[in-house]
Amino acid sequence: MQLGIRLHDTTKLPFEERIADVHQLGFACGHLALSKVIDEFPTTDEALTPGLAMYIKNVFARNQVDIAVLGCYLNLANPNKEQLAQTVHRYMAHIRFASWLGCGVVGTETGAPNETYTFTPECHTEEALKLFIANLRPVVKYAEQMGVVVAIEPVYRHIVCNSVRARRVLDEIDSPNLQIILDPVNLLDIANYQDREAIFQEAVELLGPDVAMVHLKDFTVRDGKLLSMGCGFGDMDYTTILKFMKERKPFIHATLEDTKPENNQQAKNFILQKYAEV
Repeated sequence: MQLGIRLHDTTKLPFEERIADVHQLGFACGHLALSKVIDEFPTTDEALTPGLAMYIKNVFARNQVDIAVLGCYLNLANPNKEQLAQTVHRYMAHIRFASWLGCGVVGTETGAPNETYTFTPECHTEEALKLFIANLRPVVKYAEQMGVVVAIEPVYRHIVCNSVRARRVLDEIDSPNLQIILDPVNLLDIANYQDREAIFQEAVELLGPDVAMVHLKDFTVRDGKLLSMGCGFGDMDYTTILKFMKERKPFIHATLEDTKPENNQQAKNFILQKYAEV
């Protein structure tokens, strides 16, 4: 496992100092969401030039930190055609940029069939899934042309809410340039968390061959709500996921999520110890 962190969870510093700090903290890779990490210069679609990519790539290389994923978490099921066109344009700009950066994947979640990107029962319908697949196809086709992997992240409260639906998206689009970001906690909700071990096993069985990277966080249930947090601060059992990683994908990128600058070392040490034990 090459362990990293979601970069916008780290101490807010100028870009170059921030990546240097990530290296000093002992992380091997990072999840880069451009607009959440970089304030000093624009990261609009037109600003994503080969020159900017080379600059960012060199900053990461100098600090021995991989770009595990370039985040582009926008709604591909937006029913507003104008907004959807802008979103697709943004994805394609990120895919081009990733090809110049040499990063692992362009990552995305799977949206909601509304303009507000909020959970409604319609998210889990057949119609919503068909809409998402139709809108994802041209994005994946462009990724094929640019030699980049797009990885979708199943989330219970989004359209691709479980491993069965994720497997269907993979099979219907049928492209080696479409893979999975596996975030086990994102497959859980207050409605199903008590079945979490079966849910994790299903994810490994159905999606394992296509998992490109892993997100690691923890969860607990409080006041009838499922809350996520940094590793080691909740009730998560990581055995199934870490064993899968260790046995089948030993050099996979895995990034911590929902940490804070004051606890990321504790979360890192916790998960490294658990990984050593499985």
